[in-house]
Amino acid sequence: MSETCLFCGISSGENPANIVYQDEMVTAFWDIKPIAPVHILIIPNKHIHSLNEISEADGPILAHMLFVARDLAKEHGVDEDGYRLMTNIGENGRQTVFHLHLHLIGGRRLMGRIVS
Repeated sequence: MSETCLFCGISSGENPANIVYQDEMVTAFWDIKPIAPVHILIIPNKHIHSLNEISEADGPILAHMLFVARDLAKEHGVDEDGYRLMTNIGENGRQTVFHLHLHLIGGRRLMGRIVS
């Protein structure tokens, strides 16, 4: 855990967030600047800087993040019409919080615009 990481603080309960799901591996919460009716961030509770920093040992966490994303898409009614699942990596990839996270975005027709 990084002491200055916003998302580590959210997963530990030190920083406030509107959490929609949490277990021993991941935390999911509403994005504070949503670009669609459903915009949920899914993070590993373990601090991982970005996708570039994953290891083979992180495989179960990454798979679990995808299962949670699928389940939240269904729970929030976007699984049938479609949704976007993405991660930003590095500064040029527009990553602004350096803790791996997935954006689950849906609830309207999405354009080709990149999320920042």
